[in-house]
Amino acid sequence: MNQHANSYLGEEKIGKLILKFSIPCIMSLLVSALYNIVDQIFIGRGVGYLGNGATNVVFPITIISLAIALMLGDGAAAFLSLCQGKKDTESANKSVGNAVMLLAFFGILMAVIFGVFKAQILAAFGATENNYAYANEYFNFIVLGIPFYVFGNGINSIIRADGSPKFAMITTLVGCVINVILDPIAIFVLHMGMTGAAIATIIGQIVTAICGIVYLTRAKSFKLSIKSMAPSLEIISKFLPLGISSFLTQISIVVIMGVMNNVLVIYGAQSKYGADIPLTVVGIVMKVFQIVVSVCIGIAAGSQPIIGYNFGAAKYDRVKELFWTIVRAEVIVGVISLLLFEFFPLQITAIFGSEDGLYNEFAVKAFRIFLSMIILTCVQKSISVFLQALGKPVMAMTLSLLRDFILSVPLAIILPMTLGVEGALFSGPIADIVTMIAVVIMSAVMLKELNQKIAGDMEQGAALLKETA
Repeated sequence: MNQHANSYLGEEKIGKLILKFSIPCIMSLLVSALYNIVDQIFIGRGVGYLGNGATNVVFPITIISLAIALMLGDGAAAFLSLCQGKKDTESANKSVGNAVMLLAFFGILMAVIFGVFKAQILAAFGATENNYAYANEYFNFIVLGIPFYVFGNGINSIIRADGSPKFAMITTLVGCVINVILDPIAIFVLHMGMTGAAIATIIGQIVTAICGIVYLTRAKSFKLSIKSMAPSLEIISKFLPLGISSFLTQISIVVIMGVMNNVLVIYGAQSKYGADIPLTVVGIVMKVFQIVVSVCIGIAAGSQPIIGYNFGAAKYDRVKELFWTIVRAEVIVGVISLLLFEFFPLQITAIFGSEDGLYNEFAVKAFRIFLSMIILTCVQKSISVFLQALGKPVMAMTLSLLRDFILSVPLAIILPMTLGVEGALFSGPIADIVTMIAVVIMSAVMLKELNQKIAGDMEQGAALLKETA
């Protein structure tokens, strides 16, 4: 263990650091998101769109699990980076040790809770009479992998903060490759349907978790011991709030999907599309949306060790440079995504299986309307993570709550009352526009604070020069 192992985070060029840390982080998050999407692609072609609808019903439990994993993992990772900047090795060790224990505990707890309340969960997330059997079959097996899924994703955040983003990427990539290989074998060769897809996913998750455990024995900037794993409310209370924004970012997807699924079933049944088409299509849109969110959060979350280290080391000019570099990157991601969603919605939908005219008609509407303000989404998500990395959980949490709870949920319920099933699609862009106002205000406050710190450092430097002259 070397407390100076990551000192280069305060010296290397910003652009080079972001590329080194963000690309593996993006890949890790994308691979994590792709687990369920890969299942959906093969199920769509092997079982049909009702099977796809079933995965949409079960999908929220994996997002809830990911939310818990990232709250603990990202929180501990952010605190670890701040400790590295301050050269506080003892607190770094304790934060990781406590996070490891909590990840193991909550992974098992979530699996038990999901198993006990399976019927209520399926009903809450919009299972229909047509897809219930498929959803039940998929749920029964996917829940067994939850402890491994939680542990693997949480540990990966800590691995990135320890200065090993490539290792974190490889662990998730290996798990996903295993899933991709086993999915078609289980579905098309062994004819195991939904059960086969779930088992393939679980095997990949187990491999990723094992890789994370192996890494813990060879970490660079922290060392696990019985002492570091002993529960410490003081340490937990410091790192847990830093992961709240990550938790809300993920859990919001669950809340929105739960509300949207029920709204789509109710108002879809009253439209020419029926209940199953809107439910399936919006599930696909939400998963594609999660891919974009994985990229934009990956840029910011990947940079989190750099941000935290430099802020902890009082290198505020570098923190400011990081902010603007990340914002520019997010705008580019948003523009590319918007062009794809507006001009190629049918081609994207076809990846998950081809259906009839009404299915395609609603798919085009869903992509073009719901994701029309994706540029603003990218910027908002990244700034929330940036604030979290600075140790400002309240500001980060406020942005996540505003877009994903205070605005999106009520809009998804209210708009369909007058606009029908299509009304639910307008909830996303309206929430993005309003939230962007808060993003601008909070960014201005944060930049003003950084400028004041930079000015203060310059004054201190000038004073020291006078004393030595």
